[in-house]
Amino acid sequence: MEFDLAPLGAWLARHVEGFRGPFAMDRLSGGQSNPTYRIRAASGDYVLRRKPDGKLLPSAHAVDREYRVIGALHAAGLPMPRVFGYGDDPAVVPTPFFVMEFVEGRIFFDPRLPEVPRQDRAALFDAMNDTLARLHSLDPTAIGLGDYGRPGNYMARQIERWTKQYRASETQRIEAMERLIEWLPRRLATVDDSAVSVVHGDCRMDNFVFHPTEPRVVAVLDWELSTLGSPLADFAYNVMAWRITPELFRGMAGSDLAALGLPAESDYVAAYCRRTGREAFPALDFYLAFNLFRLAAIMQGIARRVLDGTAAGADAEENGRKAAPIAELGWQTAQRAGA
Repeated sequence: MEFDLAPLGAWLARHVEGFRGPFAMDRLSGGQSNPTYRIRAASGDYVLRRKPDGKLLPSAHAVDREYRVIGALHAAGLPMPRVFGYGDDPAVVPTPFFVMEFVEGRIFFDPRLPEVPRQDRAALFDAMNDTLARLHSLDPTAIGLGDYGRPGNYMARQIERWTKQYRASETQRIEAMERLIEWLPRRLATVDDSAVSVVHGDCRMDNFVFHPTEPRVVAVLDWELSTLGSPLADFAYNVMAWRITPELFRGMAGSDLAALGLPAESDYVAAYCRRTGREAFPALDFYLAFNLFRLAAIMQGIARRVLDGTAAGADAEENGRKAAPIAELGWQTAQRAGA
C-alpha cells in the first residue's frame, strides 16, 4: 500500500459509524484525478478519495469541496453516497482525504447501452434525466451551499477560462476554435443566463451509478468540477451524447436511436424542461456549442501534454487528436444557433 494502514484504521474506527476491522484497501482504476480506493472491511465496503501527492494548483483536486457537496446533496435527498468524515492529518493519510459509502451498481461508458436489453434502455435515460432535474431544482442556499461558487457571470467566466486554457496548450491553429472564441461571448450577450444551481460540471452518463437491476440512479460520482453555475450549461453537457459520434467521444450520433430503444434528443430535452418547469430550451444549441468548445479545449490540453511527454493514459495521444474535429462540430452547432 502507498501508506501505513494502521493510523487509517484508528481514524476509521473513530469516524465511521459501525466500522469493524480487519480491512484491506485496493486502488480503483478509471482515470480519476484524485486517487480513489475501495476499503474492504468486516463491517462492509467504503470508498476513500484523497488529493494526489506532489505540488498542485491551488484550486485543483479539492476533495474538501467534494466532501461538502456530496454530504449536502445526500442530506437533500439526492441519490448520493453517505459521507463519513474528512481528514487532513498527514499522519493518517499523506494528503487530505474523505471517506464515503461504497454504492454497488452499474456504470455505463457507452450511452448506446449495448449490455442492457433494448426494452430497459429508455428507463435508464429517464432516471438520469430525473436526477439532473432534481439537482438543478434545488435551492443552493436552502441546502447550505449558497457560498459554494462565485455569484453571477458563470458562462462569461467559463468562456474566458477555457479560452485561456486553450491558448496555453495550443499546438496548431484550429479555425473552428478561433470562430468559437470570437462568437461565444457575442452570443452570450443575447442569452438569459440568470438561472443558478449547483452544477456537476462533468455529467456524462459514466458518472452516474445505476442500481444493479432496477432503472434508477443510486449515486452520482466525480464532483471535482462542481460549483454554482448555469443548470442549462450543465444539462447541455449531458445532451452532448446525442451530437457526438461513438468514435469521437462516448456519443451516439449517427445511431438508429429508435431501433436501439433510446430516446430522441428532443424527447429527452422535453422531459427535463417538464421536470424543471421550463416551457422550452431555446438556447440549447448555444450551450451545446459552448460545451463542445470546452471539450475541444480539454482535448487540446491532452495533445499538449502528449508533446511535452507528461500525458497519462494509453489513449492520451488518440484523445489529443480529437480537438480539431470536436471544435468543428462545435462550430457547426454554433451555426445552427445563428452564427
